[in-house]
Amino acid sequence: MKIRVLIADDHRIVRDGIRSLLEQQPDMQLVAEAKNGREAVKLCKEFEPHVLVMDLSMPDLNGMEATRQALIETPAVKVLALSMHTDKRFIMGMLDAGASGYLQKDCAFDELVTAVRAVAAGGTYLSPRIAGQVVKDRLRPVPRLSATIDLTPKEREVVQLIAEGKSTKEIASLLGVSVKTAETHRQHLMRKLEVRSIAELTKFAIREGITSLEP
Repeated sequence: MKIRVLIADDHRIVRDGIRSLLEQQPDMQLVAEAKNGREAVKLCKEFEPHVLVMDLSMPDLNGMEATRQALIETPAVKVLALSMHTDKRFIMGMLDAGASGYLQKDCAFDELVTAVRAVAAGGTYLSPRIAGQVVKDRLRPVPRLSATIDLTPKEREVVQLIAEGKSTKEIASLLGVSVKTAETHRQHLMRKLEVRSIAELTKFAIREGITSLEP
């Protein structure tokens, strides 16, 4: 049986490269591609892939929150993070969210193939540099920023949507709640984070890696 793979990355050139690589592997099959985290969760539930190759910085719903949601909706899927971020907050955040592996985007294609096979078989895979970071962090934990820890996954999702310029009506539609509830979420977050403007909230979201606001 072939390894069914779903790619989630907002850059088409990255998706094209991974697709080309997978098409050369006799034991792998690309079942779908997602342009953002929200689409990744939806397609994961629809296609039930064995492995979800997940970018971390994506619009609408980032890879960390998408990983949490995907594993709730499709518990059997194995998530392999593929990111340019090497900061321990992002690495540990993805692993804590349930990812089975973490690769840097500048890794060789051969390593990506090896990692896909490893997590599909129920194992874990970390790039050598990433593995070193994880070991150091586990042996000598570094406190994370309390503001991020205090936010629930749903609150982090709302923060990202607000920071990326979504209107209250758009947020309500994406979350499946009323406009009034979405506005309540926004006001609650502003108070909780002690910010007075959307600009301050956006700076917080970028600093914490909740959004990169990349084009």
